[in-house]
Amino acid sequence: MNLLHKYRFEAFLLSFCLLLFGSLFFPHRLFENLLEPAFLILNISTGFAIIYALKKWRRFYTILFLSTLVFELVDCFFGFKDHTYLQLILFALLAIYYLVLTLSIIREVWHTQEVTRNVIFGVMGGFTALGLISFFIFLGIEMAEPGSFSGLDTSNPTTESQSLLYMAYITLMSIGYGDIIPNTQIAQKATVLVGLLGQGYLVIITGVVVGKYINQQTK
Repeated sequence: MNLLHKYRFEAFLLSFCLLLFGSLFFPHRLFENLLEPAFLILNISTGFAIIYALKKWRRFYTILFLSTLVFELVDCFFGFKDHTYLQLILFALLAIYYLVLTLSIIREVWHTQEVTRNVIFGVMGGFTALGLISFFIFLGIEMAEPGSFSGLDTSNPTTESQSLLYMAYITLMSIGYGDIIPNTQIAQKATVLVGLLGQGYLVIITGVVVGKYINQQTK
């Protein structure tokens, strides 16, 4: 546990990269059916090492982690495709868990006194996790009001989710190719919010860490 805590940011970012980009290196069927769920469970587990470092509300974080992990494991082995309410519970648990995790990373990076390699990985992991939060925002809007985003392949739920994940990160980085367009007012406002979150993170969080590093080198 001490070793995992020491390299918690590195492990979290590595598992996140495997989850996001694993399909580039593994066969599609193997990744979608086996590796993607395994990498998600690994990412959830490594993220708990970051959350657990916070002493306040530790029992709540532990319950949230175990609930999310159990639901994800059950979904992997049995599937929730025919149970909409179970899908919604899993979606809510993942959204809350990664929101708490992202805030925990930002808090720890913000209060750090010495900028080390671990902190740099933490900054990168926080930005990556923020993209996943953006995905949950877009997915929640599309689930509540289908057709909020045009350019999605609605015939396949997996492809639709992948497109929204792509949309989330593209918006977070303020690229915006225009292939997926927010149609409704709430979708448009959410898109603006995600863009502001991305720029705010890069300007404020990254800027603070860079400033601390410069002061550290000067001293």
